[in-house]
Amino acid sequence: MSLLIRNGTILTMSDAFEVVEGDVSIRDGRIAGVGRCDDAPHDHVINAAGALVMPGLIQTHLHLCQTLFRGLADDLVLMDWLRTRVWPLEAAHTPASLRASARLAACELLAGGTTAVLTMETVHDTDVVCEEIAASGLRATIGKCLMDADPDVPARLREPTRLAIDEALALKARWHGASDGRLRIAFAPRFAVACSRELLEAVGSLSARDGTLVHTHASESRGEIDIVRARTGMDNLPYLAATGLASPRLCAAHCVWVDDEAQALIAGHDVKVMHCPGSNLKLGSGLAPIVELRRRGVTVSLGADGAACNNRLDMFGEMRLAAVLQSVRLGPGLLPARDVVWMATRGGARTLGLDDDIGSIEVGKRADVIVVGRRGPHQAPAHDPYATLVYATSASDVRTTVVDGCVLMDHGQLIGLDLEATLDEAGREARQLAQRAGVA
Repeated sequence: MSLLIRNGTILTMSDAFEVVEGDVSIRDGRIAGVGRCDDAPHDHVINAAGALVMPGLIQTHLHLCQTLFRGLADDLVLMDWLRTRVWPLEAAHTPASLRASARLAACELLAGGTTAVLTMETVHDTDVVCEEIAASGLRATIGKCLMDADPDVPARLREPTRLAIDEALALKARWHGASDGRLRIAFAPRFAVACSRELLEAVGSLSARDGTLVHTHASESRGEIDIVRARTGMDNLPYLAATGLASPRLCAAHCVWVDDEAQALIAGHDVKVMHCPGSNLKLGSGLAPIVELRRRGVTVSLGADGAACNNRLDMFGEMRLAAVLQSVRLGPGLLPARDVVWMATRGGARTLGLDDDIGSIEVGKRADVIVVGRRGPHQAPAHDPYATLVYATSASDVRTTVVDGCVLMDHGQLIGLDLEATLDEAGREARQLAQRAGVA
């Protein structure tokens, strides 16, 4: 299908940050023209007059399997949250509840302008999530969670090391590159607390061999760091480096408690950092040193984490928090709005290893594009487009979402996903899941 988005203000997010008035022409899933496009016919035309046209938002740390946990794991610190709520709920998932959780997440993400995600799922039945996300039209890099060591992990989530790795490799063989390349597979060791050194070293070797991304949590809370230090005699990031994981392929969520040594290690190995300010606040984990990491040249992107600890999958909320929290830490202006939008687009694409394909509106790139209204009373007068997006815009202002040239939402209405049926199914499965997990 060919698509023409007309008469918008285009935030290209190119290296030069060009802002262009005009059109975006899309043909065969790629951007064919930017600016004043020719009058050649297109199959579908969207009028973006008065709106911003920009690259789709890229969330680089999510747990789609936790969407049904929303409201079931509140007001706890990280390790208690995991042990008393999240791990029991993940262990109680069935294929039906996982399907409902992934579908509900897809509806929320697409409605809010997120077009690509990096997500860590639970230990079992990850194929179900792949099936749902493939059907939704989202672009996703998905990992089966790997846990083989922590005695506090429920039995259903703790696998023998070799089995965990073999299942991750089998998942990759089935799904990596599926749906015309929209789906990819990552290795997803949960964090050093729940993984043996043998597992981490094996993942590091496999990643180096074939270039697969590694998605993990690192230095999220002081309690987590204390556990790692007690078990290994090392801080979190140096320990991960000692296992061979530190590389440009390592995608480390949170990195809240990283001292100068850890920051230098991250920068020196081109480790990617995924910042989740909403989750860090709600779990009481702390404020990540994002300004300092970026000054060292670290690629920092954004994610909502999961509905169990946020409780929204709203990238606009994360952009606002990312900016204002650094103002509280170090002073206004040290993480300006334009840089935050870069983190939500180009930073995400770079984290996923897809900077040549997505993250900006440039001829030849995949057509992951959103149209964002800016005529709401909460936005007017919209003097600066970046400030309008970060400080004034909400997920509900997204009008159109396009992934790979396919319109997945228009005029605020999802296309291809039945929202009412999804909500009914999610409510039913969530109630049964909570009962199975004993957290109702």
